[in-house]
Amino acid sequence: MTISPFEVRAATDADAEAVRGLVFPVMEEFGLGVVPDGADSDLYEIEASYTDRGGWLELLTRDGSLVGTVGMYPVGDDSIELRKMYLRADMRGAGLGKALLARSIERAQQAGFREIVLETATVLKTAIALYERFGFSRDVDDYPGCGKTACDQVWRLQLAGYELPNTNMPELQDEEGEP
Repeated sequence: MTISPFEVRAATDADAEAVRGLVFPVMEEFGLGVVPDGADSDLYEIEASYTDRGGWLELLTRDGSLVGTVGMYPVGDDSIELRKMYLRADMRGAGLGKALLARSIERAQQAGFREIVLETATVLKTAIALYERFGFSRDVDDYPGCGKTACDQVWRLQLAGYELPNTNMPELQDEEGEP
C-alpha cells in the first residue's frame, strides 16, 4: 500500500475561500474568533497580503485535499511573522506542524530574515510547546498587536546561527515533487 505524500504549494487568491474554510473553523474551535476586516483580512487577498510583500502563504495538501496552512508575513527589513499555521483536526499529532514550521524557518533563513516573530494565544498549548521545542523565546515585554483579544503572547526566534532541532517529522514535497 502506497501512502500519498504531503505536498506544499503556494497559495493564490483563487485558494482564498478554501483557506478560510480550513482556518476559520479551527480558529473558532479554539475560541480565537474571526476578524474578517482586521486580523484575518489577509485570507481574503492572499497575494497582496503575502506574495506581493515578499512573504508567502503555503498550503499543505494530500491527494488534492487541503489539510493545513502556514504563512510568513514580512514585518520589517529583518523580521518575518509566522501566521496562520493551522491543521485540520484529523491531521494533528502526525508531526505536520513540525514539518511546516521547519520548512518556514528554512525559507526565512534563505530569504535573509534575521528573526521570526509570532503572536499566539495561551489556549494553543500544543503550538506553544512546538515553538519552545524549536527554540523560540517568549517576549514578555512585547504585547501582541494581532487585533484579537485571544492573542496574549509574543514569541521570537533569532535566525543567526540557528539550526533546526533533530526531530522526526514527515517529509513534505513541493509541487514538483521535491522535498
